[in-house]
Amino acid sequence: MNLKKYFVRALHRLQKGPGYTYKELLVWYCDNTNTHGPKRIIKEGPKKKLIWFFLTLLFASLVFWQWGILINTYLSYNVTSTLSIGFKTMKFPAVTVCNANPFKYSEVKHLLKELDRLIEAALERILQPAPGNSSENASPPLDLRLWHQIPLVLIDEHDKDNPVILDIFESNQTAAGNQTAAPPAPANTTLEEKKYKLAVKLCSHQGSDNCTYRNFTSAAQAVTEWYILQSTSILSKVPLQERIRMGYQAEDMILACLYGAEPCNYKNFTQIYHPDHGNCYIFNWGMDEEALNSSNPGAEFGLKLILDISQQDYIPYLSSAAGARLMLHQQKSFPFLKDQGIYAMAGTETSIGVLVDELERMGYPYSDCTNNGSDVPVKNLYSQYNTSYSIQACLRSCFQNHMTEICGCGHYMFPLPEGVNYCNNEDNPGWAYCYSSLRSSITHRQICIDSCKETCNDTQYKMTISMADWPSEASEDWIFHILSYERDMSTNVTLDRNGIIKLNIYFQEYNYRTISESAATTIVWLLSSLGGQFGFWMGGSVLCLIEFGEIIIDSLWITVINVISWCKGLKQKRAQARYPDAPPTVSELVEAHTNLGFQHEDAGALPRDEALPPEPGTPPPNYDSLRVQPLDVLGPDSDAETE
Repeated sequence: MNLKKYFVRALHRLQKGPGYTYKELLVWYCDNTNTHGPKRIIKEGPKKKLIWFFLTLLFASLVFWQWGILINTYLSYNVTSTLSIGFKTMKFPAVTVCNANPFKYSEVKHLLKELDRLIEAALERILQPAPGNSSENASPPLDLRLWHQIPLVLIDEHDKDNPVILDIFESNQTAAGNQTAAPPAPANTTLEEKKYKLAVKLCSHQGSDNCTYRNFTSAAQAVTEWYILQSTSILSKVPLQERIRMGYQAEDMILACLYGAEPCNYKNFTQIYHPDHGNCYIFNWGMDEEALNSSNPGAEFGLKLILDISQQDYIPYLSSAAGARLMLHQQKSFPFLKDQGIYAMAGTETSIGVLVDELERMGYPYSDCTNNGSDVPVKNLYSQYNTSYSIQACLRSCFQNHMTEICGCGHYMFPLPEGVNYCNNEDNPGWAYCYSSLRSSITHRQICIDSCKETCNDTQYKMTISMADWPSEASEDWIFHILSYERDMSTNVTLDRNGIIKLNIYFQEYNYRTISESAATTIVWLLSSLGGQFGFWMGGSVLCLIEFGEIIIDSLWITVINVISWCKGLKQKRAQARYPDAPPTVSELVEAHTNLGFQHEDAGALPRDEALPPEPGTPPPNYDSLRVQPLDVLGPDSDAETE
């Protein structure tokens, strides 16, 4: 009980308002606040009081509206980009060079022999040579097992509502609509006259009706796509070391090398196997040695290379482009030449001037970038190369992970997770159909885009490319003689213009651009903007906000006191309901005590003046018969009042 009284008194001391009602507190606040407007509400007459009340309410609403806009702007975490130009000695970029053709045809011909015979026979049928010109009858019979796994078909579009599908190596025809076959066109008509389109037929498994057709506007595109799918299935079963052996070796491809004034050779390059381009060679990768610095800008201080691409040994149906594929990138990063590489044409000298852009992005919450990929939910399959994280590596790893989960095997062009094999037609008959469906799926593509993140810091190399014929007609004889002798130790010319490429890679200047992000809104900006709006519309300051907080605290104390008073009143009502009779008065207690003494005398007890007085606080005998039970409600303090 004493603790409750102390608590109530403490609440009274902490309450700073003039009274214990909300109305009194509100009047006190309006009269004492430093905010403009509320004072006028209580001091002006009825009409002006209404006007000032409306103006105060209007401007307070504007303040809160502006505050909401400012806070929302701050929480959007916008950034501003700043461009700065610096000058320093820079690290020379890593340079990756590959042949556009992944393998020497002389090394893989035995693996692709049946595939080449199939495509040659298919082309003869597609082009419809004149009777008697076909060489199909003179050649050995074709092995159609590869063809039936992933066939090429012709789609007759004479009737666009009911196109007819014709298998090139089968006489039967299938109508796509009502299964009615159209009569074959005359043999001497061309592909365009027949309105045929060439397509690759992909089925979930051999003999299934669950098929899709990849249409192409050109037969050359269809043949190339079909050949890539078939060769992928064949080469995926070849061990990695054997594939490296069948590719172009560094000593055969890199004929000359010069970095600045220092000579170099193929031993200064790091070899990696790239699924798209076979053996690739990286200069200044920085894996085993420190990255090289460029001493000065200009062509004389860059990297000069002479390459031999051996175009005469290209795979005819796999590589339709001839040249070298090269890419400039950061040290310890994996080169994705298919996306970021450029071609250098044979028989030319290609000069590449380099400018450097450094990108510095702000991390969370301003942008969803990553420093090293540790917070990306996709397992980086390119980590086996000990390379740094990149969004290209993440996207390809994500696609390969989806393919291994859905198709049960991995694509030949990407690294494999542990315990998974590459897809091929024998072990995975429907892999091409699954791969095509997955590649065209917008849902899976969006999942990978949402899962992968850009790097917060990145270096980009902007290239200015120029070309000229090399060597010139006047100098080609002696240059080819010297290069042939250096490569083969032969006096015969073994090189020609179709296989030689010269590269010059250098910094154009040492000026580099840094594009950095900074926060567009800071906490200082937010506080100053909030205060400016509050001061402009209501003439307030931080102290006015403290006053407003004070009245809120006072309102809470009043609420607590009211709740406690309500609880005490509820308790008293319950006590009265339990004891409906009123407690005895003091006179009634004295009279009852006197009558009790006379009763003792009549019973032969001691006289009243000789009887021992009762102890203080001891109820008289027969207390229950006198209906004095309600005395307990008064508590210990009531006895003192009775005495």
